[in-house]
Amino acid sequence: MPGSHQFSAPYQCLGPPPACPCLVEAAGQELWRHQAWLDAHGRSLGHFIDGKWSKPEGRETWVCKSPATGKSLATTLQGQWEDVEAAVQAATKGFETWSRLACHARARHLYNLTRMIQKHQNTLTVLESLDTGKPVTEARVCDLPLIVRHFYHHAGWAQLMRVEMGGWEPLGVVSAIIPSGSPLVLLAWKVCPALAMGNTVVVLAPPTAQLSALLLAELCTQAGLPSGILNVIAGAEALAGVLATHPGVDAIAFTGSAELGRSLRQMTAGLGKRLSLQLGGRTPVLIFESADLDSAATELTDTLSSHRGLLLGGGAPLVLVQETVAGALVQRLKARLGALRVGEALDRTTDVGGLVDEVWRAALQAHVDEAEAEGAKVFQSWPALPAQGSFYPPTLIVEADTTSRCVREEVFGPVLVVLPFRTTKEAIALANSTPGGLAASIWTEKLPLAMEVACSLQVGTVWINGQSMYDAAASFGGCKESGFGCSGGKEGLYEYVRPSWESRIHSRATDMNYKTFAASSSAAPFPVPGQAKDPHSGPTQEAHRPSVDRTYKLYCGGAQKRSEGLSSRPILDPTGHLMAYIADGSAKDIRNAVEAAHKAAPGWRGRSSHARAQVLFYMAENLGLRQAELAAELAALMGVTPEQAAWEVELSLERLFHWAASCDKHGGGLQDTPLYGTNLLLREPLGVLGIVCPDENPLLSFISLWAPAVAWGNAVIIIPSQCYPLPALGLCQVLDTSDLPGGVLNVITGDRDHLARTLALHQDVQALWYFGSQQGSQLVEWASAGNLKRTWVSCGARRCWEDPSQGAGEEFLSQATHCKSIWVPMGDVFAN
Repeated sequence: MPGSHQFSAPYQCLGPPPACPCLVEAAGQELWRHQAWLDAHGRSLGHFIDGKWSKPEGRETWVCKSPATGKSLATTLQGQWEDVEAAVQAATKGFETWSRLACHARARHLYNLTRMIQKHQNTLTVLESLDTGKPVTEARVCDLPLIVRHFYHHAGWAQLMRVEMGGWEPLGVVSAIIPSGSPLVLLAWKVCPALAMGNTVVVLAPPTAQLSALLLAELCTQAGLPSGILNVIAGAEALAGVLATHPGVDAIAFTGSAELGRSLRQMTAGLGKRLSLQLGGRTPVLIFESADLDSAATELTDTLSSHRGLLLGGGAPLVLVQETVAGALVQRLKARLGALRVGEALDRTTDVGGLVDEVWRAALQAHVDEAEAEGAKVFQSWPALPAQGSFYPPTLIVEADTTSRCVREEVFGPVLVVLPFRTTKEAIALANSTPGGLAASIWTEKLPLAMEVACSLQVGTVWINGQSMYDAAASFGGCKESGFGCSGGKEGLYEYVRPSWESRIHSRATDMNYKTFAASSSAAPFPVPGQAKDPHSGPTQEAHRPSVDRTYKLYCGGAQKRSEGLSSRPILDPTGHLMAYIADGSAKDIRNAVEAAHKAAPGWRGRSSHARAQVLFYMAENLGLRQAELAAELAALMGVTPEQAAWEVELSLERLFHWAASCDKHGGGLQDTPLYGTNLLLREPLGVLGIVCPDENPLLSFISLWAPAVAWGNAVIIIPSQCYPLPALGLCQVLDTSDLPGGVLNVITGDRDHLARTLALHQDVQALWYFGSQQGSQLVEWASAGNLKRTWVSCGARRCWEDPSQGAGEEFLSQATHCKSIWVPMGDVFAN
């Protein structure tokens, strides 16, 4: 029958050896320690809210079962909106205390909590293992030390917040929504930085992995943390939307499926909440002919048999191997997979534990059956499966088509898919063709090759000659459909803070018909053609010799072009007189601009930061030559005094110098981790970025927005001020003479919200900044869920663009780039 294959000779799987009696006895002792804590609570657990257990009546219960045995461990409650309300109120009250504590006091609390975790490390290990089905050895050796490391590391950040994070304040109440599989590690990634920065947290623990999260919340109280700092609600996935949209929640840190991530993006649209999404994705493993195949096969097998590789780095690895060594690697994988022991979590000889959810098993079988039906070869070892529990045999799929579902979609379980490649460029193209971009690994003994490939991969983390390495000091986050936001290091702290000048935003979403709102360009205001004369085309002193009409066009692909819609919009001065007509951009113009930006992006990104800086400095030089002309146009357009207009032009010139100077100052650095080797942090451009400008300070805000995006290697489509676009259009002539490659900066004028809608819905735009109305912000966040592009919206709030902290602050760096961690281990001379 499908999937019931044996490994072919000489790698026939004879099944794992019998378990050692002494290890079985040790497992029984582990279970007894685990039962002691559950028995103390009568094996019936509720929520942990405001520093105490909460068991409201009338709640449905959930039976927590061990995936390895199917036996009941305890019952927990299924939360309702009343429980969410109670938890958020407790967290809001706790925030008033926690955020006002001195940094040293918060650091002491987190240090005490870390020590408390260490005192109960064994109980947490057993609970994590039994509740998720992962082998106890993995929980003890990998997960709990990483959790302890996170709390210690972020206790240090709590101490240093005022020094290292000056100018930033906590957000408020953070909701952490975690999936099944590795709840404690993922919880630590979200809870530690949030608490260190002065926020309070409400955790929604999944039904299939709640016990260890509830124990951690109880340990917070035992460690002396104030009430309401960490609250845990036991509940189903459906409760995620209730928690995320609660008006008292300021930020959402979510790990889980892309489908729920998109739903959360749309549900929170326009609410002014910070959203961080970690959505997994396939982890491509690129194995070159210069690799140590034995090490690669061993590490792949270890990762496949562990939950940390499947949950923290996305789904099971997608192995891309150079065809000259593909056969040798497959033989090694067969031998190692056939020797894996599948069994109970507390058996220390177990290599592969049970699956967290029976749904995973059905999904795995569907992928395998479909791959086999399409002609792929499947190798499995069924005799090693225990009689009871949710298990799946180690599986190897070869000769699958690149369009097969087992290649394209995430696979959560012990299933490896191997695809061959011929050239390095082909390998990079295959790896980058996956929708997600969370992590990848590279296997080769050639360091130049490894580093070049690592920089070419569209992922957030790259491991060289290793797999599934994590640390609290190293950033970890994804791009593309793996979401946005990162955890770890200083970069992970910015997910939980806001600039000090910015007030907490509590917006209300408006009732909006997303299908019709801004679906077409708004009607042009008076005057319309034929009702008023354009002063530029009126008679001069000689009535028979009119002045030459000045036509404002779009700027796309390095050239001025007419709008595809062949329509114009009048621009009026404060007295209502016509200043000029501008092109009324359309969806086709946005399409053309995106295509031009994609053509220009690789070359611009590939330039050195110094070369990009020189272009921006040259633009500033050319802008300085036209200061008087721009100031006069700005004064006439906005009705301000010549002195005010001149001051804005001068500030714009200064702002352009600021971003030119910043080009080569924030490229990345080294991250100090316990790894015997090096961990590199690179800041990389997002790709094609859309920007929608406000009406205030039309020239200054225009430059303040596109300059940092271009400085760090992005290609930009920008929509200038809808009411005052003329200074931006005048600046296009500066672009023509400043050596900026065509397509790096594209200027499209017209109806702000209509063009913003088109950018938000476009699948080839990686990020979108919107500074306009609250309704427009809501539309942008809702529409961006399609390809999960990063958004930065104003929610209708105004900025003081003249203030450097608001118009040129550190947040522009984090919004214009994403972090990539590259792990480079050592060990040729000295043992690790």
